[in-house]
Amino acid sequence: MENRRFGLGDRLIGEIDNIIKILSVPARSRRPLPESVPGGPLSEVARATSARLMRVNHSGEVAAQALYQGQALTAREDQVRAAMRESAAEEIDHLAWCEQRLKELNGRTSILNPLWYAGSLAIGAAVGALGRAASLGFTVETENQVESHLSDHLQRLSLEDTRSRAIVEQMRQEEMQHGSKAASLGGKALPFTVAAAMRATSRLMTHGSFWV
Repeated sequence: MENRRFGLGDRLIGEIDNIIKILSVPARSRRPLPESVPGGPLSEVARATSARLMRVNHSGEVAAQALYQGQALTAREDQVRAAMRESAAEEIDHLAWCEQRLKELNGRTSILNPLWYAGSLAIGAAVGALGRAASLGFTVETENQVESHLSDHLQRLSLEDTRSRAIVEQMRQEEMQHGSKAASLGGKALPFTVAAAMRATSRLMTHGSFWV
């Protein structure tokens, strides 16, 4: 029996299913939350800051799912499509960890997540259509910026919030691995103007999700 090759229509139907799952169904991780040493009690200010930062991280993971799915949707090569799907699956754990930690902090997810998902899906699809080098280069730059963003969060999280810090550090390490993988597959550095535009878009998302 021949293996069926899925066309764009099939992939679009699959993407609709992904949208519903990411935006309305609690994520389920394959791995438990990263281990952490016991921390001290958090002040209300520290708790609120942690909740806002983890909400930003959750929105970032929502956007990451959309970027990967968009790139996979229009990828011209099976290898690139498979790499995007694999990275998206690995980052479901990050999404679930952020959701769980938000609940523990009595926080909530951003009401802007549907907007971030829609915008990121469109960007990912556009980049994926440009071909292998552009798509993988975009992934490398995205992961570099995410790593920097998570490092900043480690500076801002209370030292007593060891649970959030362990999650963020594990995410940071794995985002670096995803970037290295994309580079090894042929991702090239993007023009300065494109990278700058990506940083500006990222700042818009992080500031919006921090407060809303």
